[in-house]
Amino acid sequence: MAELRKLEYVVLRYMADAATDEFVNVGLVVVEPRTGPEGFSQARFQKDWKRLECLDPDVDIEMLEAIEREIHEQLKSLPGQAELIKLLETSYSGIIQLSETRGCVTDDPAKEIEKLASIYFRDRDAGASKRASIGVRLIREKMKQAFEQSGVAKLLIRVPVSPYTKKGDPFEFDFGYRVNDEIKLFEAVSLKRDVDSGLMLAGRYPKIAEGMRRVAKAEPVLTAIVDDGLDYKRPDVQFALSLMEEERIRIAAVSQMAEFAERARVELKA
Repeated sequence: MAELRKLEYVVLRYMADAATDEFVNVGLVVVEPRTGPEGFSQARFQKDWKRLECLDPDVDIEMLEAIEREIHEQLKSLPGQAELIKLLETSYSGIIQLSETRGCVTDDPAKEIEKLASIYFRDRDAGASKRASIGVRLIREKMKQAFEQSGVAKLLIRVPVSPYTKKGDPFEFDFGYRVNDEIKLFEAVSLKRDVDSGLMLAGRYPKIAEGMRRVAKAEPVLTAIVDDGLDYKRPDVQFALSLMEEERIRIAAVSQMAEFAERARVELKA
């Protein structure tokens, strides 16, 4: 039986539209957390920039290709994973966003990186992102309706994460309220057309949660509200859900919103 090897990876994301949180996965770096020439260390990058150009016509493709070349060169010389992550964070944070470092175990690193690339760089038609955005808006509207029907909508707020991450961070949770030492958070995540929003949420949430505990002195409790009628047998959906659950993100369908709204009414004594 082949030896199981632990790998760690980060996804490089180009934020196409900070106002709508739309992004495109442009790179994937996978390393084995061991030093020396025997350690696995490779990168994969998006080969078709059409989707990115649709979302951001002004994107500098030559710049992204230069970043790709530099990362490939750095992988040949950096002594370990920690040095690579530090390079990515310090060199490119103003251009692209890094996911949280994630791990996996495999007996074939070469096959595993191709599997990860197939998940994060899935081929989509140009309208897929727009349809996913519509799906999020529909979920968000149903969430709002449920809170309104329970009489608590005016007591809930959008929760910006910049106080807990970095100044200028555009991300906000859709709905939130605080009860005692907990901050209840709700985020619309549409996975029917595209699981990227779920992957991004799983990647970003650990640092956000850490910041909330430190700054707000409260425990965040995040629930991702996903589409009704979701095909839970799809491998990409299973992958996104598993990543969210690993980061202690609760998962619920839109049809369950009445339960959450009623619980909010009781907790907020509305």
